[in-house]
Amino acid sequence: MSRLDYDESDVRIRSGRGSRPRTKTRPEHADAEAAMVVTVDRGRWGCVLAGDPHRRVTAMRARELGRTPIVVGDDVEVVGDLSGRPDTLARIVRRAERRTVLRRTADDTDPTERVVVANADQMMVVVALVDPPPRTGLVDRALIAAYTGGLRPILCLTKTDLAPAAPFAGQFADLDLTVVTAGVDEPIEKVRALLTGHITVLLGHSGVGKSTLVNRLLPEAERAIGGLSGVGKGRHTSTQSVALPLAGGGWVIDTPGIRSFGLAHIRHDDVLVAFSDLAEVVSDCPRGCGHRGPPADPECALDSLTGAPERRIAAARRLLAVLDESMAY
Repeated sequence: MSRLDYDESDVRIRSGRGSRPRTKTRPEHADAEAAMVVTVDRGRWGCVLAGDPHRRVTAMRARELGRTPIVVGDDVEVVGDLSGRPDTLARIVRRAERRTVLRRTADDTDPTERVVVANADQMMVVVALVDPPPRTGLVDRALIAAYTGGLRPILCLTKTDLAPAAPFAGQFADLDLTVVTAGVDEPIEKVRALLTGHITVLLGHSGVGKSTLVNRLLPEAERAIGGLSGVGKGRHTSTQSVALPLAGGGWVIDTPGIRSFGLAHIRHDDVLVAFSDLAEVVSDCPRGCGHRGPPADPECALDSLTGAPERRIAAARRLLAVLDESMAY
């Protein structure tokens, strides 16, 4: 048979991936239902529908979302099997705009931001007064992250039966920081009142009593409790972030114990924006002012304030000094 003898019956068309026309038009998913992400585990997201902790589904991320990051606290919309029965899987098709974000970097040299929690309106930093010994460094760094992320910070001091709270709490007196204690012999009602009706992320080193605090607030949660290692740092007893519902309304987001809190993504002006009484003043500073005061910034407008604001300025500059240290690495 010569080439001229071929006809259409001799041609075989092999179907392939290109046989279906591609389109950028995404489905509308008009039937999608609102949900909140409460757990994340290896490509699967646990979501509660309409904020009801009893209506829980497991979902995957829809293909049209690509690699859109989704974390605990995110408001999303889901479709598919919403029964919540075992072995069923819904799909997350939309992620709502975040109201707040708590970000960190792995360390001070890592430029990559990681969103720890979304849409929390409070952050409670849990610090033990002994075993492990309290460190102002983590609190200062957490405060910077809270101020720049739009979260209201709270300091919770544990193990008050072993050491007084006043000396450590006094170091933050000029930051308008709410301080509460949660010793084992103290009632938990004050802490509960601060958390009810809010979405609060708990942050702290391992071994400070964070999981114990969660178990006191939510006995049914049964969060694992660990002791201290031989080098004075706690073991990681919570391995993943999880949002837990409070009986009176609101959520507590328990996070794994942290060993570092990088601030590579934050700049000086980001911090001062949180100090509403100082933010307007620094608008008169010369370009490039780091607001540190003399000798580094001799023309800083903050130095024009006298009287009561001076202690507030000193507290703000302490946080800026922490940020300077992180930038030095």
